Amino acid sequence: MRIERSLGVQLHPTSLPGGRLGPEAFAFVDWLAAAGAGWWQILPLNPPDEFGSPYASASAFAAWPGLLCEPDNAVPRSEAQAFAARHAGWIEDWVAFAGGDALADQVRFDREWQALRAYALRRGVRIIGDVPIYVAVDGCDHRAHPELFQPVDEVVAGAPPDDLSEDGQLWGNPLYDWPANAADGYRWWIARMRRVLELADMFRIDHFRGFAGYWAVPAGDETARDGRWERGPGAALFHAAESELGPLPVIAEDLGVITPDVVELRDELGFPGMAIMLWAFGGPRDNPHRVANHRENQVVYTSTHDMNTLAGSLPGEETWPIVELALESVASLAVIPVQDVLGLGEEAQMNHPGEVGDHNWTWRLEPGQLTLADARRLRAAAEKAGRVQ
Repeated sequence: MRIERSLGVQLHPTSLPGGRLGPEAFAFVDWLAAAGAGWWQILPLNPPDEFGSPYASASAFAAWPGLLCEPDNAVPRSEAQAFAARHAGWIEDWVAFAGGDALADQVRFDREWQALRAYALRRGVRIIGDVPIYVAVDGCDHRAHPELFQPVDEVVAGAPPDDLSEDGQLWGNPLYDWPANAADGYRWWIARMRRVLELADMFRIDHFRGFAGYWAVPAGDETARDGRWERGPGAALFHAAESELGPLPVIAEDLGVITPDVVELRDELGFPGMAIMLWAFGGPRDNPHRVANHRENQVVYTSTHDMNTLAGSLPGEETWPIVELALESVASLAVIPVQDVLGLGEEAQMNHPGEVGDHNWTWRLEPGQLTLADARRLRAAAEKAGRVQ
């Protein structure tokens, strides 16, 4: 997949001043256009869990009605029936799981989101969505399709020990039964990708390495230390999806413990990976995040939602030169979180992995905090780096 040299900005809709769609979202699109950004990157639009995380959602398909600007708008029966017919593969499962006004809420979201997306396209801004690899235990998808998952009383998802965690990470999500998915022609995954392409123009796949090999932890273990590597589906899943959906506009999140098989899979599929500027100034000479090692088919970020901001990581230092360095990278797409555009500190970090509390997933812009002057400054730097078409 080829991405034109361009600029993106990351901000989840929950971080708009009002935390939802509507006029503020349209105004942010105007700000993006003024900044010369051709991409707006968001986090998953699915319903968050009880801790606010959209990466452990009860549904891989449904959107979160908490984002609605007008949650009480009427939904004619004909409109609901038309939506249900277009999404017959998942909406009945979701209505049975969520109950109440679940179908009408999805219709309302479709109205608001598609109006916003159409406006963004008119302003020259496209959307980058996000697909978590795993689903929530006992969530809608897990209940509706138990045959596609390994038993959670035997094994669960996690990540191996590394330099940041000697015990690894115990996530607890259901692991896919990949032979069962293959026997079904990967239909659930194809439907999932089709759904995200209704909502976004390109999408990042979280924990891409799990498609090459995944860390399986025995159920009941208190840490992920004694897990084991198991083989993922490899390219077969993506080839099956491409046969129905065409070329996939995917960004592979290739961070963490990356083994040669992950790199080979990413490059075989032609997906751009990620480079992080916060990790660009140390490590061995072949550190893929060093600017000298960036590749054209890559997306460079100054930071991500799962780490501290530039200013929070480098207190007392001027961080704008790092933003400019990211823009000057050979990587075709440079994505700057709004927090780094504004030079905000650790108080603006979106998520603190491994921690639970009100400091996660709750950061918002203050009204008027993001200004036209900020857009002009970013645009000037992006134009200098050849990222504004």
